[in-house]
Amino acid sequence: MKIFFLIFTLGSIMTSTAQIKVILDTDIDSDVDDVQALAMLHSYHELGMIDLLGVVVTSSDTFSYQCVDAINTYYQRPDIPVGFLKQQKTLNNFSKYTKQISTAFPHDIKSTNQTTESARLYRKLLIESEDNSVIIVTIGHLTSLQNLLQSEGDDLSPLTGKELVAEKAKKWLCMGGTFPEGKEANFYRPDPAATFYCLENWNKEVIFSGWEVGNQILTGGAYLKSRLNQDNPVYLGYELYNKFAGRPAWDQVAVMLLDEATALNYFDIDYKGYVTVQRDGSNKWHSGKRLPGTHHAIVSIKEGIDPKDIARTMDDLILNFNSN
Repeated sequence: MKIFFLIFTLGSIMTSTAQIKVILDTDIDSDVDDVQALAMLHSYHELGMIDLLGVVVTSSDTFSYQCVDAINTYYQRPDIPVGFLKQQKTLNNFSKYTKQISTAFPHDIKSTNQTTESARLYRKLLIESEDNSVIIVTIGHLTSLQNLLQSEGDDLSPLTGKELVAEKAKKWLCMGGTFPEGKEANFYRPDPAATFYCLENWNKEVIFSGWEVGNQILTGGAYLKSRLNQDNPVYLGYELYNKFAGRPAWDQVAVMLLDEATALNYFDIDYKGYVTVQRDGSNKWHSGKRLPGTHHAIVSIKEGIDPKDIARTMDDLILNFNSN
């Protein structure tokens, strides 16, 4: 009873303060870290920390957007708008879990016609938000974000995408890149040109969570399996992906940055430098000074912190709200 009261009170206090407005952009399909990342966002929402405005699905998997809707529905938020990157030549089902989650769990969205074009949803959600209030979290490739930045004024607003970002966005949290340098999948596959464009045209704060950070943090192992309800879509996702063998928490790190108090216990954030990306998607962190017009930072695990403790915190977060 005391534990429940503490959680309830904490949630009430957080709800009474200004919530963080969040748009998630996910490539939920090939890896399973997207599934837990989305569940973490729902947990943060239940705690009153964030308001998840919408989910942009940047994927060519035919069941990706339905999988997102099924997870949203499981967490009792079936009306969260879902955007989808419709401007793609081919769609097919290649994921180990999207079709299965979509089949096993109820949801209303069955067709891309029930989703909004990804850039248009970005525009709509930004237009409806207060100035300097929205944090965009990308945990996939950046085609949809590029399309937002390239968008012109329309029936929703005369402002261009760049103008909307300048007015409405607070910051961008990006899972992408390898630091201090390298070549990482979200940056180079399948649309490195979008990565290059976004970094050239994003003029507000952006924090990069690189491959090397999440690669040290293994979630979805025996601890989570033994405690998570089997009727949870996260359970099915990990079971289908690798039978709970554990998986690096690349995407979850970017999401955890929304909880600044917790994140600062685990991570150092280096603002003294800037990121460059080549046209092939390879990247480099230039340490020591800022490039004029950039507001870049990169994440690293604090010295002395055991990555297992971070993983346990991530798993515990969704265990607190593992049943609808």
